[in-house]
Amino acid sequence: MTTATPPPAAAEPSAHDTWPAPHAAGAGPLAATVEVPGSKSLTNRYLVLAALADGPGVLRGALRSRDTDLMGAALRGLGVRLDDVAAAVPGASPDLRITPGPLHGDTSIDCGLAGTVMRFLPAVAALADGAVRFDGDPGARIRPMGPILSALRALGVTVRDDGTPGFLPFTVVGHGGVRGGSVDLDASASSQFVSGLLLAAARFDQGLTVRHTGPTLPSLPHIEMTVAVLRASGVDVDASRPAIWRVAPGPIRAHDVRVEPDLSNAAPFLCAAMVVGGTVSVPGWPSATTQPGALLPEILTAMGATTQLAGDVMSVSGTGDVHGVDLDLHDAGELAPTIAALASLADSPTRLRGIAHLRGHETDRLAALATELTRLGGQAEQTSDGLVITPRPMTGTVVRTYHDHRMATAAALIGLRVPGVRVENVATTSKTLPDFVGMWERMLG
Repeated sequence: MTTATPPPAAAEPSAHDTWPAPHAAGAGPLAATVEVPGSKSLTNRYLVLAALADGPGVLRGALRSRDTDLMGAALRGLGVRLDDVAAAVPGASPDLRITPGPLHGDTSIDCGLAGTVMRFLPAVAALADGAVRFDGDPGARIRPMGPILSALRALGVTVRDDGTPGFLPFTVVGHGGVRGGSVDLDASASSQFVSGLLLAAARFDQGLTVRHTGPTLPSLPHIEMTVAVLRASGVDVDASRPAIWRVAPGPIRAHDVRVEPDLSNAAPFLCAAMVVGGTVSVPGWPSATTQPGALLPEILTAMGATTQLAGDVMSVSGTGDVHGVDLDLHDAGELAPTIAALASLADSPTRLRGIAHLRGHETDRLAALATELTRLGGQAEQTSDGLVITPRPMTGTVVRTYHDHRMATAAALIGLRVPGVRVENVATTSKTLPDFVGMWERMLG
């Protein structure tokens, strides 16, 4: 086991400016339907492809959050036009019309803490005419970027390090096109390195073959998601060989597309039914999807829930009893904070495996989870590739979030069972769920 140590540069929490997580004792079983906004992962992939397409397209049901706003602002800075248009569904948020234009440099991109922005757009910037500088939040400056920057350099793109090599900030100097060809990279730290190259590859003169050379490849469903949206846009992608992807050069077809609900963002709400008892339902659940969150019903069933998909409505029912499990979350690491929170309330230990790559997310999620569960009185120990969580009686206190949206929603889930939990910087949930607090409170009635 590895001793839990807080992620670096984390200030000690304070009771000031914290959100009191609602405690559900005596509230009775839940009976709630929660409308979950569109998938961030899909929204930002569709935005990139629409910006590189052969004509204007419309994105319906797009997530409006900090990460997607940062992507939109970055694309506007590169010369793409994004306009709100009336939604096809009365009363819904406006749809987005994306009109591609000549990509230009002489601009700066604020990545915030969004991995999709910092890793999807360098290859797009290489197609622009001029220098594009990338920077972001302090936490973004410690997230690895080396593999994709090295890959671009191998393809003849000029990339200047403006700080520590392999990290933000850096500048991509575009010359209006990229030769393409083939490139090897190690995507062990993030599947986004592969997706970031594939999304722009059809616009490279020779297309691109990407070979993953590392010992492990996390979040493979996210690469499958990238391949699926490329093919839906008319791009020829060969993914028939393990860890090798070939994108043929050619146009990216403009089209209208609707974004699926974010299944990973549905996780804390569905898990609430297990913690409190009762049923929580999420409409719009796809019958087939590349989202890693699609694994959630199987996981929750193993932990004691009853799940049902009726039409497009996913319902999870629970009794308040939660069982420990042994899970490999290699393909769905984004679910780990929620499952770890649920496991801390279980009747037996849980082992989460295959998630060493979470050390390079918004924060070191393994260290953050171990630290905060221990702060609450639980027992959570890091392993080489995950966590072992042994349930212990917990006491409410301030839970740090480390500017990580999934740490905030995990703390809210624990707060349903443990009185006195206060969540530091709950506003960080605006990264993917702008109205999380309102949604959570409405779920509880």
